[in-house]
Amino acid sequence: MIDKETDIKMDVVVPEEVEKEKEELPAEEVAEKASSSDRDKKRFFFSKKVCRFCTGQIKMEEVDYKNVELLRRYIMPSGKIVPRRITGTCAKHQRILAGEIKKARILALLPFLAR
Repeated sequence: MIDKETDIKMDVVVPEEVEKEKEELPAEEVAEKASSSDRDKKRFFFSKKVCRFCTGQIKMEEVDYKNVELLRRYIMPSGKIVPRRITGTCAKHQRILAGEIKKARILALLPFLAR
């Protein structure tokens, strides 16, 4: 195998306004901008997801292998079952839901894989 070093020269045109802005900004302001974006990331928090079956928004009688519309909400476009941490369902209802999805797959109501 032959190793060759290649130098690629790119002609990049930078507008004069951008160059002036770079020169005008002192190092303190750049540091302040960076620290403010870090603060914004730290302030982000997520709300606790609650099981829709436990709260009664969706009745457990509706969870059936024949109810394909409901089951599709819990399947990724690739065909995988969406995990609990994303949907917010509790362990008990996630097991029931996964079982019904698997039944629907066997009866060819839902795909095993998306193509």
